[in-house]
Amino acid sequence: KVDYDVCSNYGNWLYSAGIGNDPRDNRKFNMIKQGLDYDGNGDYVRLWVPELQGVKGADVHSPWALSGAALSQVGVTLGDTYPQPVVTAPEWSRHINQRPQGPSPHPRGRRGPAPAPVQHRGIDFYFSRKKDV
Repeated sequence: KVDYDVCSNYGNWLYSAGIGNDPRDNRKFNMIKQGLDYDGNGDYVRLWVPELQGVKGADVHSPWALSGAALSQVGVTLGDTYPQPVVTAPEWSRHINQRPQGPSPHPRGRRGPAPAPVQHRGIDFYFSRKKDV
């Protein structure tokens, strides 16, 4: 199953590019951190990038950081069977070779406490007779 929502996806891409709401200077999408948070074992990457089928675990999120011997063992040659990275932002370095801490209890894959539920007034507030809510 492919998860696709046109508005959400385009909005997130624009936000990551720094031209959406709340644009901040020097925004860089950290693909390695996102991969570790949402696809810790790399199954999604291996599904859509068959060239990396042999790369085990989270290493699939940064194959360029593997040794030549490790790449050779799984049949990957950077610049030939898999492209060299176009950009490697300095901010990514702390996530390269990091291992996920096991399955995340957070429904979207993030670690840490779940946010408190948001209290909405809802439509009943506007149409109920009682206005002291």
